[in-house]
Amino acid sequence: MNAKIPPKKNTFAALKIKDFSLFVIARFFLTLANQMQGLIVGWQIYEFTKNPLWLGMIGLAEAIPFISTALFAGHIADIVARKKIILIAMSGLLIGTLALCYFSYNNRIFIKNHGVFAIYGVVFLTGIARAFIGPSFFAFLSQIVPRELYSNAATWNSAVWQTGAICGPALGGFLYALLGAEKSYQINFILIVISVLLFLFIASKPLPPKEKKETLFESLGVGIRFVFQNQIILGALSLDLFAVFFGGAVALLPIFAAEVLKVGATGLGILRAAPAVGAVIMSFLMAYFPPLKNAGKKMLFAVAGFGICMIAFALSPYFYLSVFILALSGACDNVSVIVRSTALQLMTPDNMRGRVSAVNNIFIGSSNEIGEFESGTTAKLFHLIPSVIIGGCMTIIVTAITAKKAPKLRELNLDEFK
Repeated sequence: MNAKIPPKKNTFAALKIKDFSLFVIARFFLTLANQMQGLIVGWQIYEFTKNPLWLGMIGLAEAIPFISTALFAGHIADIVARKKIILIAMSGLLIGTLALCYFSYNNRIFIKNHGVFAIYGVVFLTGIARAFIGPSFFAFLSQIVPRELYSNAATWNSAVWQTGAICGPALGGFLYALLGAEKSYQINFILIVISVLLFLFIASKPLPPKEKKETLFESLGVGIRFVFQNQIILGALSLDLFAVFFGGAVALLPIFAAEVLKVGATGLGILRAAPAVGAVIMSFLMAYFPPLKNAGKKMLFAVAGFGICMIAFALSPYFYLSVFILALSGACDNVSVIVRSTALQLMTPDNMRGRVSAVNNIFIGSSNEIGEFESGTTAKLFHLIPSVIIGGCMTIIVTAITAKKAPKLRELNLDEFK
């Protein structure tokens, strides 16, 4: 490990490492672009289809290639320089953004003539790029900061991501209402370019040595077995998987904005940003008070709280109350994110980080997109508000089952692994 440890360990210790600062700033711009693009795509699809099932199909279009390539991407992240993988995958995102800009050219004539399937095609390609970016980010981060700062780095990494998730939807909704889709995608392209340029200034890191030569299938098997034989990691991943799958309502926010709360594209941007506002506030609290002691119990209570928030959001008839509830849900979710991220960083060997992160991404990353499909399908079958209430109840039930079936997760204390 070549990273220089700041002489005084404090709340901002990880940020004093130059490469880590560049990393989180680059990730901020990338997150800003991705979140902004997600809102624009969702609003475009809803404008043309007026159908919750088609909104859910956005998540499915991204999840299928993501899941299909995630394990291979994790293997690649353990045998190819992580920075190189990140830059190539981000180039794919740039190409996809240019395609969306073309489809939206001249008041969306292309979409009007050919339908929205071209947009789903771009989302499909984006899923492949995300599959490679995820494990490479995770593995690269561990090479930038020393082990004793993993928790601090995970907290700031989450805070910066959530800040981008706040600004991205709000900016996307504002720009879409003001400038339309085409110019919004152009700005989105510029943000990704900025992220790429920042990554170029981060020092390249050598790959950790492998213990032995392995075939592709042997390599993938090692990563999968590591996760499934570790009750703490498997329990944390499973908890987040089912919580997001059942409890997430992001795909349905365009319908809430248009039909329930009647706030339009700008209001949708605020709703999409609200969970991240709560998450950022919680990140700052956890930067000062790291959730190391009794981390497992804190994670379980936080996920149950997330489910309760989803039920309350479904029942709220008021815009500002809905925004507050979504912010509270983001705060609860971020406790789970930081506990899980820190546990993964502390428990995973250096030469397996790509593969373990890939399994994590299949559990967590794909659950967002498949959860969107589940939300759209459930809303179509049971109507909008009952579907979100059902999802929140299922989240609470899953939390109770996990607490009972995974005692090692329930009793987790992360300060024991430092």
